[in-house]
Parts: sequence; C-alpha cells; structure tokens
Amino acid sequence: MAALVRLVAPTTTPLSLTEVKAHLRVDSTDQDDVIQMYLDAATSYADGEWGYLGRALVEQTWRLTIDTFPCAEIKIPLPPLISITSVSYFDSAGDFQTLVEDTDYFVDDQSEPAWVTPMTTWPTTLDAINSVQIEFVAGYAGTSSPPDPTENIPAAIKQGMLLAITDWMEHRQNVMTETVNGLPFGTTALWTKYKIDLGFA
Repeated sequence: MAALVRLVAPTTTPLSLTEVKAHLRVDSTDQDDVIQMYLDAATSYADGEWGYLGRALVEQTWRLTIDTFPCAEIKIPLPPLISITSVSYFDSAGDFQTLVEDTDYFVDDQSEPAWVTPMTTWPTTLDAINSVQIEFVAGYAGTSSPPDPTENIPAAIKQGMLLAITDWMEHRQNVMTETVNGLPFGTTALWTKYKIDLGFA
C-alpha cells in the first residue's frame, strides 16, 4: 500500500491572474474573483496527486509512505523531481532510522518519473503498515535570480490551462461542449505529451 501527503503547498499558481486576464482580454477588475476561481480550478485540475497531468507544477513538498522497501527501485511520483529530502523507515526493532544519500541510496533524477535505488540492498523494516517514508520536493523549479517559480513550466501546459479557463468562462452553465473529461480538445491535445500515470513504488 502507498499513500501521498502534501506537506508544503505551492506558493503561487502556474499562471498569474494578470496573465489570464490578458488572455481573456479583460481590462477591468470586476470579474477578478471569478477569474481567480477558474484559475484555481484549472490548477487543481492539472496539478498534484489527483491532477489530470499526474505532475507537480509549481514547487511543492510531498511525503510518499509505503509499507516496506521493494526488492529494487522506488518510483517517485509527481514529476519532475527537484530533490529527495529524506528516506526514512522503522527498523525491525521499531526505531525510526534515516538513510544517507550517496551512501545508502542513489537518486536517478534524470528519468521521469525519478527513481530511488539502494546502493546495495534496502534495510529490513518493521512488519507493519507505513514503515517507509520518503519526503521529496517536486515541480518545475525556477532558475532565474531572483527565481520565478513558474518560469520553467512548459508553455503547452500553461496554454492548455488558458484554453480551459476560457472555455469555462464562456460556458458558465452546465452545457455540453466539445470536451474530453471536462477539458476542451485543445487543452487535452496540448497536454497529451505531458500526461503521466501516477505511479507508486
């Protein structure tokens, strides 16, 4: 069994309210609350554990909990991975232990999703549920100075969000439009190459 818990939420949305209003060609502030609501909805639809993309967009921290170490690699969900914060476990005596990167395990952060592999073998854990905890930071990290937390999110993901927000703004009633899973075809087309099945260890 595996479980994901978000420990630190993103500090911003993948798009700003200003960017969305520019796309919608809205100059006034009269609809700011409504537009922000749709922006938040589009973010929720795309991002995180239950998101359509199966990805983390803006930097955020998660904890993956599994019952025991697998035979080999542990797949880290919600790419792209920024870093592994810790790999910890309850040993057979019930004591909480933390492994050391580059001594006890190796992180393959070039693959997508990323993998954590033992240097030799994983230690024996307590025979109980939730014995292994992996904390990690995921998302498209900013690289400018000062960093912009949204700058490296692919343009196709942002454009797909804009198309979804536009569609929802124009069809505020419960009407059937040309959609797939509640998203306009343009959005799903843009997001196809970025969609990943959420996988646990």
